[in-house]
Amino acid sequence: MIGPDGDSSPPVLPPDDARALLEIARSSIRHGLNTGEPLKPLQEMGIPDSLARPVASFVTLNIDGALRGCIGSLEACRPLVDDVAHNAFAAAFRDPRFPPLSEDEFKVIELHISLLGPATPMEVTDERDLVTALRPGMDGLILEDPPYRSVFLPQVWDSLPEPTDFVAHLKLKAGLSSDHWSPNIKFSCFTVDEVSDDTSS
Repeated sequence: MIGPDGDSSPPVLPPDDARALLEIARSSIRHGLNTGEPLKPLQEMGIPDSLARPVASFVTLNIDGALRGCIGSLEACRPLVDDVAHNAFAAAFRDPRFPPLSEDEFKVIELHISLLGPATPMEVTDERDLVTALRPGMDGLILEDPPYRSVFLPQVWDSLPEPTDFVAHLKLKAGLSSDHWSPNIKFSCFTVDEVSDDTSS
C-alpha cells in the first residue's frame, strides 16, 4: 500500500546516515557476540532524526559473496535504528538456516541493509498476470496464502532473472509447490534502497 504521503518509494539515506546505519548493524552483532543480546541504539545519544523514524528493513550477511544470514521486517513498526539493530543481531544469530555467527566470521562479514518502501498489493487473476506485471531487478515480492507466506528481496533477481523462476522459487520457499495457485493467494510488491559497505563509501 502507498504510504501516507502518497509515496511508495523506499527512503534514500545520505552517505553519512548510511555509514551510521552500517555501524549500528555491526555494533549490534558485536554486542550480540559479547552479551547474547542486540544493541538498543535509541537508548544512546546522537541518533539523527532520519534514522529514528519507522522504516522496515532487511539485513543480509555475506561471506565471500555467499549468504550467511538474512532476517528482516516487512512493516515499518519501529525506529529504523532499532529495526536494523534487531535484524542484524537476528541475521547473525537467529537465522535457522545457519549456526550462530562466530567471532572469526564476524571479522569478514559483508553487510547489506535493504530499506523497504511500502508494499503495494498486486491485482492479478492468475500467474500469467503476475509474471507480466513484475519488474525484474526492481520489485521485491511478498506471497501470502494463509498459513503460507514468503518474501524475496529485489536482489534475488540476480540469481533468478526469469520472472517465472522467481515466482516458482518464492512458492517453494513458502512450502508450496512451484505450480501452486489458489483463490486466496495474494501478492504484494515493493522496492528497496540498499545500503552496503560499497554504496556508503
